[in-house]
Amino acid sequence: MQPQPAYLLHKRPYRETSALVDVITLEHGHVRAVAQGVQRAGSKSRAKLQPFAPLHLTWVGDGDLKRLRMMETNRSAVLLAGEGLLCGFYANELLTRALPVGLPAGDVFAIYAWAIERLTRPAERATSLRRLEITLLETLDAEPVFLDLDDGPLDPSMRYTYLPESRRFTPIAAQHPGWDGRSLKLLARGDWDSPGLAGLSKALTRAALAPLIGNQPLRSRELMLRLGQRRRQGSS
Repeated sequence: MQPQPAYLLHKRPYRETSALVDVITLEHGHVRAVAQGVQRAGSKSRAKLQPFAPLHLTWVGDGDLKRLRMMETNRSAVLLAGEGLLCGFYANELLTRALPVGLPAGDVFAIYAWAIERLTRPAERATSLRRLEITLLETLDAEPVFLDLDDGPLDPSMRYTYLPESRRFTPIAAQHPGWDGRSLKLLARGDWDSPGLAGLSKALTRAALAPLIGNQPLRSRELMLRLGQRRRQGSS
């Protein structure tokens, strides 16, 4: 096979000197493989197989679990720290959990590569993650459909809640927590990057992703919450 552009999403020890890895690739989507000998002291591959570093990989195997053969990189990893690093961990954990093995996901790969470069800049982190989440949802045919349960248009004067199982919205009483139809119509138009809709877009993508992630909480989200709590305590 031709070497595939790839990024490491997750790595864990396997047997004595190897590792089980999850990678996202340009043409083959999420690939799970054994990286033999990568945990051995002095292994050249060990230094290459790092998060946020652009890789070129080849592998062999007919089942879901492949065996890496070639592993090269021609560029250093994107240097993330603090909140940016936690955002990168979130992106990796999200794709590992939600993206099925073997599903072609070229758009997700492209947005992931674009997003991690922007996680170094605080002002672009939220937008980058939303774009990755939306592209993932579209790839999995799981993005919100901005209609009511009868496939009718949303009423700007009504409030709605989102039902992930139908990917649609149902009206709720004005005093209940939810989102106004006017803001939802702006998102339906593609205004996901609007500063005034940041909270809504984050909450909606989270609700849409929940069935794909499962009941186990994302570790990266828990770490992000702890970071926020420490910051609030430090400023009080």
